[in-house]
Order: sequence, then structure tokens, then C-alpha cells
Amino acid sequence: MAGPVFDIPRDVILPVDTVDVVLDPAPHPFEVAHAEAIGQNWQSEIKARPALFDGEVVLLSEFGYAGRRLFGRCHAVRYATFMYWRKERAGTAAHAFAHPVLVASDNALVAIRMAAHTVNAGKVYFAAGSFEPEDFPGGRVDLHGNMAREVLEETGLDLDAALAGGLCHALSTDRGTVIFRRYHLDMTADEIAARIEGFVAGESEPEISGPVIIRDATDLPDGLMPHMRPLIDWHFGSEGG
Repeated sequence: MAGPVFDIPRDVILPVDTVDVVLDPAPHPFEVAHAEAIGQNWQSEIKARPALFDGEVVLLSEFGYAGRRLFGRCHAVRYATFMYWRKERAGTAAHAFAHPVLVASDNALVAIRMAAHTVNAGKVYFAAGSFEPEDFPGGRVDLHGNMAREVLEETGLDLDAALAGGLCHALSTDRGTVIFRRYHLDMTADEIAARIEGFVAGESEPEISGPVIIRDATDLPDGLMPHMRPLIDWHFGSEGG
């Protein structure tokens, strides 16, 4: 039997017209092959962060890019499986996630800093979360649906009220693939940040500690995730402008 195929250029921003990723109901081979190690690792993870929840996310078993099209196959797995894969980076699975790039009316970007009880505590990136089985209505990924849900859960903002950019892009690195798209909000960065701060203050256990405004390509906050720098440069540079 042929092994998994992951054929996507690395470390370059790619234009994407179509995202055609399907959800396969079969178990992911990685989860089946490493069940015991996944369980052992999960016990270590929850000992360090008791708030972690072993829900369902998805991991890819195939992923590629051709003709401005992203295509692939993924499977529902335990969050524990994703955490073990994240540590091992085994070549039999891959991870993709979506980033709604929130653009204020003054062209600043609004990201978030993750709360202390989360896996990425203190890290800064655009409001986002892993794809879940519910993001595959009809068996194919709903990119906007995933982004809208995550933005609402983390910031209280309604992404459907924003003006979506006309084109998606993708950036693949050895840490995973981020699929991103601009969403323009009719508010200044300070107004957006105030909205998010108000939402966070009203949550009993917020996923984020608060908003982070990025006003230009040199205005980089502490804790910025490595994949964010190319996206910020792209937005403020001539290519992304």
C-alpha cells in the first residue's frame, strides 16, 4: 500500500482559489498505529494542563497543491492524538488550520494572545482553532465556517459582518499549513480591541487574554508565533497590500 502524499511547496505564500479537503470516516492510520503512546502522552499533558479537553479535531492523511487548488483528505482524531503528533511530527500525518486576518479600517491587524490555561499560553496569532468534524458539512471543509466560529468563540466578533477578501492564500512550513484570508472590519484597531476586551471581561474562562494590535511590519509583539511574521510582512508589503 502506498504511503501518505504531502505535496505542497514550503515557506512560500501561495494563492488559493479552491480548498477541496474531504473528511474520510475511516480512522487515521497514525492514531491506530500509536494508540498506546497517545494515551500515555495525554496523561502527561493533562497533568501539566488540567483544563485540556480531549475533544475531536482532524489530521490530514493526504495534502497537496496544484493549479491554485489545495486538496486533501483528513480524519477525525482525538485531541490527544493531535497533541502526540505535534510532539512527534510524524510524516504519516499533517496539520492545517485557518487564519482570518482581521484588518481594521486604519489598516492595522488585530490578533489575540492566548490565555494562560491553554496549550499555546501567551502566544500571539490571529483568532483560530483546529478544524473539527463539524467544519465538514456534506463531507467537505467549510473554511469560512471554521473561521467564523473560532473568531466568535474567542473574541465575540461576528465575521459575517466583515468584508471578506476575494482570495485565500496558504503558507506551509514544517509546523503545518495555515490557510488565510483578509476580513475587513469597519472599525479602527482601537475600537476592535475595545470590543474584544469587553467580551473577554464577560467570559468566565476566556480562551484568550486579550487583543494584540499590529500597526506595521516592525510592530511585532512578544510571543508572536513563527508563522505570523510572513503573514504580517505580506499584508503590509506591496504584494499583500
